[in-house]
Amino acid sequence: MVSWIISRLVVLVFGTLYPAYSSYKAVKSKDVKEYVKWMMYWIIFALFTTVEVFTDMFLCWLPFYYELKIAFVVWLLSPYTKGSSVLYRKFVHPTLSSKEKDIDEYLCQAKDKSYDTLVHFGRKGLNVAATAAVMAATKGQGVLSDRLRSFSMQDLSSCQSDTDTGPGGAAQPAAARHQSRTMMRSKSDSYNKAST
Repeated sequence: MVSWIISRLVVLVFGTLYPAYSSYKAVKSKDVKEYVKWMMYWIIFALFTTVEVFTDMFLCWLPFYYELKIAFVVWLLSPYTKGSSVLYRKFVHPTLSSKEKDIDEYLCQAKDKSYDTLVHFGRKGLNVAATAAVMAATKGQGVLSDRLRSFSMQDLSSCQSDTDTGPGGAAQPAAARHQSRTMMRSKSDSYNKAST
């Protein structure tokens, strides 16, 4: 566990942060030699991190595995060994040069397919969103009308109890209560018809 933590820190600091700062300095100074040096490093480091994903899963049980990774990153960076330059010039550049046309065609096809897929799923996503919006609007309208009805019925029942006891708390005659209930029902019915 300790070896893993140390290797992660070394790769982070010496494999990523230091080269990033050095690349910044190369851009700032506009030194072409430094540009080339750090571009070769970043290409090799990208390949290293890609391979590292798989080796960490399958080879981490090997003795001194993490120490070897640390040594490899130091070798890549060392101005004495020029490891990234050696790997790039001997292996990566010749391989990429011979396969460049095939890689470009594959990337072009992948880009076209990804664009078509993006458009296809974009259309599906818009259809789903539109359907969801319409359903939410129709459900929302039903909920709103139910709420309005429940409020109006609640208001009627509170008004009914108010009319049962007239002003000043005196009880009203049955005929007057019946007439006010009939008026309230007709008002409620006309309101419900108007709202739907």
